[in-house]
Amino acid sequence: MQATDIGLLSSVSAPTLSPDASRAVFAVATPNLRADATVGQLWAVPVDGSAPATRLTRGFRDSAPQFSPDGALIAFVRSTASTPPQLHLVSATGGEPVAVTDMPLGVGQFCFSPSGDRLAFVARVPEEGRYGTVDGRGPAAEQPRRITTLKYKSNGLGFTVDRPAQLFVITVPPVDAEPIYEAAPEADGRADEIAPVPEPQQLTFGEADVSAPEWSRSSDHVLVVSARHADRDTTLLSDLYEVALNGATEPRALTSGQNLGVASGIRTADGTLWVLAQDLGPSGGDFVAATTGLYVQVPSGSLVRLTDASTIDLSESDITVVDTAVGAGEQTVDSVLVRTRTRGTVQLVQVTSAGEVTPLTAGNIEVIGAASVGTSIVVGLVTETSAGEIAVVDSGGLRVLTDFGSGIRAAGVLPNRELIATARDGSEIHGWVVLPEGEGPHPVLLTIHGGPFAQYTSTLFDEMQVYANAGYAVVFCNPRGSAGYGTDHGRSIRQAMGTVDYTDVLDFFEAAVAAYPSIDGTRAGVQGGSYGGYLTAWIIANDHRFSAAIVERGFLDPESFEGTSDIGSFFGHEYTGTDPDLIRSQSPQARVAQVRTPTFVVHSADDLRCPLGQAERYFATLRRAGVEAEMLIFPGENHELTRSGRPRHRVQRFNAVLEWWAKYLPVQR
Repeated sequence: MQATDIGLLSSVSAPTLSPDASRAVFAVATPNLRADATVGQLWAVPVDGSAPATRLTRGFRDSAPQFSPDGALIAFVRSTASTPPQLHLVSATGGEPVAVTDMPLGVGQFCFSPSGDRLAFVARVPEEGRYGTVDGRGPAAEQPRRITTLKYKSNGLGFTVDRPAQLFVITVPPVDAEPIYEAAPEADGRADEIAPVPEPQQLTFGEADVSAPEWSRSSDHVLVVSARHADRDTTLLSDLYEVALNGATEPRALTSGQNLGVASGIRTADGTLWVLAQDLGPSGGDFVAATTGLYVQVPSGSLVRLTDASTIDLSESDITVVDTAVGAGEQTVDSVLVRTRTRGTVQLVQVTSAGEVTPLTAGNIEVIGAASVGTSIVVGLVTETSAGEIAVVDSGGLRVLTDFGSGIRAAGVLPNRELIATARDGSEIHGWVVLPEGEGPHPVLLTIHGGPFAQYTSTLFDEMQVYANAGYAVVFCNPRGSAGYGTDHGRSIRQAMGTVDYTDVLDFFEAAVAAYPSIDGTRAGVQGGSYGGYLTAWIIANDHRFSAAIVERGFLDPESFEGTSDIGSFFGHEYTGTDPDLIRSQSPQARVAQVRTPTFVVHSADDLRCPLGQAERYFATLRRAGVEAEMLIFPGENHELTRSGRPRHRVQRFNAVLEWWAKYLPVQR
């Protein structure tokens, strides 16, 4: 795979199933270099595999499809290159989609009511006078912002304090109605105006954001996640709220008082409340390796955790209901589907209300979403050779229905070779090696993931493929502090960053060099992004074996992180502590004088997670100390450049990275 082959990486959304389980509809997203944007449409595929997948819509970027309860309609979100995403409807049999919202800042999450006649959605409401609400008044002319909260901005969005996310409901319009035509003016110049979309009803107000809308089974309430408590500015707590459609009462908290950070919740047909949440401890902020678990509400009203907190992590999950018919027309829900991060994979499991957990998938995959109707379960997933496919979960395993990975396989995909190494203290380190073609000896790159409570996976990853295609062996692992290996593993670096995580990646690197004779361990580079940028900077301050390094979007200066990062009010407190001496003992910036390794600092101008100042100060100190260093700054990009940035910027970044390695670590072909 070459850098320009990112246009072959088509990912898929979570699928939606027709009520008769005969057809799955899903969105496909692809980086497009010509448009310099990620584009995509809705696709459909028969679940029995009788025909290939076909394109259903032709928008610029169509995403998040949902069948209506009766299967007659599909709702989805459509955006263009110049307009925000809006909710659309299309007949399930095809036809021209109809826009049903015109929100000034676009629409986010949404869901159909059980009766199918209404849609609930979340949209940000701009303060009057900002964000284009006044024609001709740009951002520079807006009034100043008075900040009274610690949480007032978000990476990839910007300021949030003056555009809270609120809940709305609209009535579903008929998609086969007569189109609304632009009125010709009368003789006096007037023209009758008809609203092009239904008028939505706003159900929540105030400063607190809402998210994850789900209807109650009775259709008279909508459940949302929000932090509406008095200490929301100093904790990470959030609750599930019930919002009445008649607006007669304030949103009612369903989960308060249990130190939870709620991610989503759903009330099933039998009245059971299922919730995904983290236990954040008595402080309400102890988030390090706080795995997301599945909870169920017992008759007393409290929530009981069904999944083991130390071994099952549902942090990338949502809840998919499994309905089982009982009696005459009654419905009960005995189990739900969720996704768990485990040892470099993401698997689908079924959890009963009694806490029984049954794995439904296995192998080197990442399940990114599921849909269930009756006994049919369909998933979207990433594999070792594809960025996105749709598959049926059968008793014998996965039956793949699509082949979006054919293009990248034709371009060339090198295998991830699993390796388990032993750390110097006897602990296990799990990871992989990707080898270039040929006998070698190959120069080698040690790459480090972000997080820290995240994981490298065994599936297709463009970074490793591009570097290996250029002639580099690539070594990557999940050191202590990573997700997927239990709570103790994840919490081992809390207020001890740069300790066992540092030795783990070096021990794994040495094990990989020893295991594969084609790797030349004397010609090595190290690189990483975010937390990986942190650990790269830490390594080159304390170990001088590497020929060069790339520090990307790094968490480099914990002392200046608070007050500048969108997570600065809590991240450093938990990971590096609050004692000044303890913070400095874990700070790459405090040890930058020890660096001798040529270092390439890569960052994005609009990064609010690890702000640009982290890179600028680190780079300036390197240069002042005489270290060979360069800095590359991408305009208009945020912390997610490598994953969802402009395709041309992603290619330019790959080219710059390979140029750096060619300079300090040339490949001998």
